[in-house]
Amino acid sequence: MYFYNPMKTLRFMSQKTLLTSKEVSIILHRLACQLIEKHLDFSNTILIGLQPRGKHLAKRIQFILENEYKVQNVKLGFLDITFFRDDFRRGEKSLEANKTEIDFIVEDKKVVFIDDVLYTGRSINAALTAIQSFGRPSEIELLTLIDRRFSRHLPIQPDYRGRQVDSINNEKVKVCWFENDGEDAVYLVMNTNLSTT
Repeated sequence: MYFYNPMKTLRFMSQKTLLTSKEVSIILHRLACQLIEKHLDFSNTILIGLQPRGKHLAKRIQFILENEYKVQNVKLGFLDITFFRDDFRRGEKSLEANKTEIDFIVEDKKVVFIDDVLYTGRSINAALTAIQSFGRPSEIELLTLIDRRFSRHLPIQPDYRGRQVDSINNEKVKVCWFENDGEDAVYLVMNTNLSTT
């Protein structure tokens, strides 16, 4: 007869701080400055936050550009890519779409995709397809807070990156924003299974 032993399999998570609130702030200002160097007055540039995780980052970048560097009228939209992913319908769990909020045409505009973590590159690939519904941009760039450089499935690289992180498959990068989580921070979380026999 088999008796369940709750100690047989232990699952725990260890968490390491990658970026503190101060470090996040410094990086956001650096990224904003890099955008200004490239795009100047942003008259022909549009920021697109990828739903859901790129939304807070995109809003922060827009706020810094307009309020701290006095760039006027930075256009910002949010793009949902749920139904454009190549793994849509492959999982058992039903996906819930977020809201696309783009009330302008991107035809012949310079578009900057903004996402918090660049991982496999599949989200960016989906975004490249999804944005075509709003016109054909003259140029598309990618800004990401965290670049997990050894996890790419597709040949996609960021034009602007906050920090590179070397992580393995059972590690997850967790980005926290004050508006949503009560703090600005980035953590590396590891799931570990230990079997005791």
